[in-house]
Order: sequence, then structure tokens, then C-alpha cells
Amino acid sequence: MHYVKKTSFMLAIIFNLLTGVTMAADYKQNPFTLTYNGAIKENIKGKVNIHPLTYKLNGIEIAANVYTPANYDPSKKYPAVVVAHPNGGVKEQVAGLYAQRLAEQGYITIASDAAYQGASGGQPRNVDKPANRVEDIHGMADFITHYAGVDANRLGLLGICGGGGYSLEAAKTDKRFHAIATLSMFNSGIVRKNGYLDSQIDTIQARLKQASDARAQEVAGGKVLYIADTIPTDEQVAKMPYDLYREGFEYYFKTHAHPNSTFKYTMSSLLDLMIFDATANMDLINQPLLMIAGDKADSLYMTLEAFQKAHNTQSKELFLIKNATHIQTYFIPEYVNQAMGKLTEFFEKTLAK
Repeated sequence: MHYVKKTSFMLAIIFNLLTGVTMAADYKQNPFTLTYNGAIKENIKGKVNIHPLTYKLNGIEIAANVYTPANYDPSKKYPAVVVAHPNGGVKEQVAGLYAQRLAEQGYITIASDAAYQGASGGQPRNVDKPANRVEDIHGMADFITHYAGVDANRLGLLGICGGGGYSLEAAKTDKRFHAIATLSMFNSGIVRKNGYLDSQIDTIQARLKQASDARAQEVAGGKVLYIADTIPTDEQVAKMPYDLYREGFEYYFKTHAHPNSTFKYTMSSLLDLMIFDATANMDLINQPLLMIAGDKADSLYMTLEAFQKAHNTQSKELFLIKNATHIQTYFIPEYVNQAMGKLTEFFEKTLAK
């Protein structure tokens, strides 16, 4: 038995060395179930602290983490940043990492689980409609701007992956956000309609018929149908043609796994997703805009399209992280540090007193 355990351990080490994958913090070992390295394990006076809490948004209970900076004094005024998580992600993963790192720079930050997802309420589970995700971002702004110590006139927004696309959508009309940043932006609606890199254009109508039938079944009281309801084998993942999906499964189900994180979503959500485009009406964004992505990311085309269409802001910057793929910007220290360096510079300039 000891030999088997030792062999398995050594195989894991070899696998990590060969693939470059490093295991993050085990959520079971963290009292706040945070999965990222360097995560807060206890609130210490004078340090960055985490505050798990809930609030209501349109009758649904939203689970959130608020991070306060070192030596936080509620009688003072601080800039704040709303952080929107990726598709399938939860607040304990990459959104929490960047929220904590921004708090280390002196910001009050909030990362919540989307309604119907994670630890937030809402039935059926894992509805993934753009209107809901955008409303989640408005709701985080509602809550954090009334949090003790927050200067509502210095509110920023950071959206990651799918949360990046939804952040662009929210910022088009919500001018409480004075600066908008995205990391590895993912245009959820276009991908759900056309497929990743336009790989499913030929099946659009068939998938819409499936989604329509799924909705009819739901309203009739039948079983709720889901997309991506099964976890592929390692062999199936290895054969996937895109870095985003291969590395995404590694991140979400192995190195940074959290029980509330899942790729599945209701099939009926496609009725809303497939008519959503985060890059539409980009001219409505007049706030300063920073878009960050890895220059090796196969999702980079989404960031480039949105950036090109943002012609009505007087201040926009595209920052590419050399040699980084989409998922690697979530956890590899070298790439996270580069992203944080640019975010710190951006928010210091745009959210100044």
C-alpha cells in the first residue's frame, strides 16, 4: 500500500514537471475554500482581509466575497473594483485571485458568484443567460458602492474571460464604472452561436431547435436539459483542438478545482446566448478601457475585435502578455504579475482622486 501511494505521488510530480502544471491550493484546506496560491487563510489585523457575505438581487441571494485592503478603516474612502468571474468559474478561483491582488494595492474589491451558479441562489441551477450575468455586474456595483469606506466616484470594473464580455456589456450603459479592464475576454454569445473559432456555424439552426425543445420541456415540468453535463476523460481532453478547452479542463477540474465550479449550463440558455454579442454597440463605452490577453491565446481574436470597435473612448490600451495562453493568465505567477502590473498602473491613473 505504501509503495502504491509513493508511486502515485511520484507519477504526479513527473506529470507536473512534464506538463508545466502546478497544483494550486486545495479548497478543502482553505477556510474560505479559495483555490489559488497565496490565498488568504485567516483574517489578520493590518492585512488584506476577506469578508464572505450575501445580498439580494432581484429576489435571488447572491454569494460574494469582499476584500478589504491592509489597515482598512471604514471611516476613510477607498477606490473599489468589481471583479466578474469566467464562464463556469466561481469567486474562489481566478476572480478571487485578482480581487485579492487588487486589494493588496489598496482597493476594496468584490467577487460574487453569478445568479443561478456557484453558491448563489436561483433555480434551475446553472442557467447561463447574458442578461443575468450583466445584471450580476450591476448588482455588485449596487452593493459595493454602499459598502463602508467605498468612494462611489472611484469605481472600476475587471471582467475575466466570459465575465470580460459581460463587463463590456454592463459598462456600455452603467456609467458608475469609471474604468473598465478585461483579462482574456471571451465573447460568450458569439462562441455559443458560431462555435469556437467559427467551428460550428453549420449546426446553428439544429442547436437552436434543440434549445427551443429544451425550453418547451422545462415549462411543461419536464427534465431540465444541460450542455457539457459530463466531464471528458483525459484522453478526450488531450484530443481537443484548442488550448483554451484543454487547459480549461486542467484548471477547473484538476489544479484549481472547486465543487461549485462547472462547465454545464441549461440548453435553453442558448436561446439567449446565441443572440448576444459583447462587441455590439462598443461605441457606447466612453470610459477608459484596458484589455489584457496572452499573445499565444487562441481566444485573442475576441479581444482584438472588441478593442477595434471601441472607438468612442479617448483612452484605450491593448496589453498582450508575451507567450501566455488564455488559461495561463489565470494562475502562472509570471503572467499574473504582468497583468497585475498593468492593472495597477491603469486603475491608479483612472481612479485617482
